Amino acid sequence: MKKRTLGSSVFVLLVLSIVFWAGCGDSEMTIFEKADFGATKDGTAVDIYTLTNASGMEAKIMTYGATVVSLKVGDRDGKLDDVVLGLDNVGEYEEKSRYFGCIVGRYGNRIGKGKFTLDGTEYTLAVNNGENHLHGGLKGFDKAVWEAEYDGVGLKMHYVSKDMEEGYPGNLDVTVTYTLTDDNELRIDYFATTDKPTVCNLTNHSYFNLAGQGLRDNLDHELMLNADNFTPVDSDLITTGEIRPVKGTPMDFTKPTAIGLRIDDDYEQLKPGGGYDHNWVLNKDGEDMTLAASVYEPTTGRFMEVFTIEPGIQFYACNFLDGSVTGKESRVYKYRYAFCLETQHYPNSPNRPEFPSVVLRPGQEYKTSTIYKFSTK
Repeated sequence: MKKRTLGSSVFVLLVLSIVFWAGCGDSEMTIFEKADFGATKDGTAVDIYTLTNASGMEAKIMTYGATVVSLKVGDRDGKLDDVVLGLDNVGEYEEKSRYFGCIVGRYGNRIGKGKFTLDGTEYTLAVNNGENHLHGGLKGFDKAVWEAEYDGVGLKMHYVSKDMEEGYPGNLDVTVTYTLTDDNELRIDYFATTDKPTVCNLTNHSYFNLAGQGLRDNLDHELMLNADNFTPVDSDLITTGEIRPVKGTPMDFTKPTAIGLRIDDDYEQLKPGGGYDHNWVLNKDGEDMTLAASVYEPTTGRFMEVFTIEPGIQFYACNFLDGSVTGKESRVYKYRYAFCLETQHYPNSPNRPEFPSVVLRPGQEYKTSTIYKFSTK
């Protein structure tokens, strides 16, 4: 791993003029740039990469956590604005990130009591969410510095999670590829192999606000979730094993509905997380790419669709944001100032054999994809 000693310029981007054009013809191209984004506390160098498509949509992704730092998308008048929460430098990500924009793993979401049994062996994981394991533990994939390579089409991020890292068995070799298309899609492809039986559930943890990051709450965003069922949770936000219909409850987003319409209803499932923080069971059969969700922001006209191979999606309404974090452009991230749509297998699946399996064995390939597509209306 490369090291870099920092002086007073720790927060300064030193742009390296590495630019590539990929695509067909002048109207279809991706511009690629690489820059210095500083270093971690231990001196490990961190780079940031910028992808820009033909319409001006721009994604900035850094090697610390394979993190989407910013995502600029046009509104109905063509005005670009950053629609994901984030921080100004690596040091802030180390100190106060709430998983902003990162890849979470080896297991995204929660594993109850920080334990699971695989092939007769019980594994004890790092506990970092009460008595439970969340998003890979104390030092998950979000805190690793990934290797990066641009291949002319996508930005490939690579990381090897060592055997027993955070309690997980097996050396897990992971590649995550970010591709920005001229259809205004940010596509994320995940690939992993292991040398021992293990569990794997990777996702991206971007916090979205289609009105612009840090500008206002999420309550007027109109959300659709392509899911007739969800997985209820207990008081610790651990799935109970039940799959429950959404019909007749505040969990029903089968038709576009304002996030704030029923978020504070007196419904027992809204109490543990102070609002929405649940997994929805997507309406799908097989592993084809499926529309999982859509979100419309009426003041800007921005419209986001989420497509995935995964069987579930976690909708988190940012009920735990509290104004204690100041992000990019000195904007304060207040209560419910964003939302997350994390494509995934169901939470606590290693302890729920009735849920789709998350077990990965030697000789198998973990492959999944998610697309965030942007337009206006």
